[in-house]
Amino acid sequence: MNNPTQLNPKEMINAYLLFFVVHSAQIGVGIQGFQRIIYQDARQDAWISVLIAGIATHIVTFCMIKTLDIYGSHDLYGIQQDIFGKWMGNFLNALYVTYCSVAFFSVLRNYIEVIHAWIFPSIGTWFLSATLLVIIIYAFTGGLRVIVGVSFFSIILSLWILPMLAFPIKYASAESLFPILENDIRSILKGAHSMTFTIIGFEILNVIYPFVKDKKNIRKPVHLGLLFTTLIYLVVMMVSIAYYSEGKLLKTIWATLTLFSFISFPFIERFEFIAVCFWMLIIIPNLCLYLWAAYRGAIRLVKIRATTFVWLFSFIVFIFTMIIQTRTEINTINTLFGNIAFYVIFIYPILLWILAILKKKVSSKKVTKNEQA
Repeated sequence: MNNPTQLNPKEMINAYLLFFVVHSAQIGVGIQGFQRIIYQDARQDAWISVLIAGIATHIVTFCMIKTLDIYGSHDLYGIQQDIFGKWMGNFLNALYVTYCSVAFFSVLRNYIEVIHAWIFPSIGTWFLSATLLVIIIYAFTGGLRVIVGVSFFSIILSLWILPMLAFPIKYASAESLFPILENDIRSILKGAHSMTFTIIGFEILNVIYPFVKDKKNIRKPVHLGLLFTTLIYLVVMMVSIAYYSEGKLLKTIWATLTLFSFISFPFIERFEFIAVCFWMLIIIPNLCLYLWAAYRGAIRLVKIRATTFVWLFSFIVFIFTMIIQTRTEINTINTLFGNIAFYVIFIYPILLWILAILKKKVSSKKVTKNEQA
């Protein structure tokens, strides 16, 4: 295959680290308020929608790994060039770079909106955007291993947040989860579809795969990462359904953060302020991974240095964060991006796997004929 992925030995990582990469890529701003969106479709069966979405991630990831196994040490960008040819492959690569860029922007802009709504409503968007982008640039210039290290510490240092869900459980009512399966399957599946924006991130495997040393051992950590993510979303959704009344959950934009709003300690009165600030550590791996994935695609299309790319990319994102200001505009982008991401993440990998198998069979037949000739 032509145009192989350029590998830097210093950026190779062990397979077990994919657990942290996959999980940190999935947990981001979506978990702060995904409950309302899913509940609108599936009501008290929303937790089933979350479970279905989690199962779907395992199925799609299975197809991704199968496709990557066929091509060995090549990422999605190289695979698309091989299957679709140079021109069509580069066009698809450009689209995927755009997808990663929009994902980066969505995470960044949503987090800035949360900061404005919960802590600092008067601080300028430009200041928050510039501050976060400088942090991301610093992490990106350290290379892939630094980004993976950030993902690792992001999970380890944020585990303390999970036990905080025990506080709202005290005031929750399990009766709100019943009756089970009262809603039709179409509504439940619609709720699972609405989980797309929240649960994406595992597609980073398509780009990071060539940099894994022991590729035969990636399945277990990847699927464990997906399982851990699904369990967290499932628990948060069930606690939210049991805690909020139906009407209140439909009106609560950031349901997870609101769960923390009544938690207080003698030394911390407004715990949700701590949660919002600490969430920056959780979204940084999201942003770093999407930026890195966009860069890996960009160098397939044009000759550009990493430092030049990251500063140009950050400048463009900064401009767009200043243009998109209202909550309505942000919601519109989230909805549109979620609908597109559904096809990019859940449909396209299965199609690509089928095409890779057909391509392999055709190539094998040609080799056999040449050997016989």
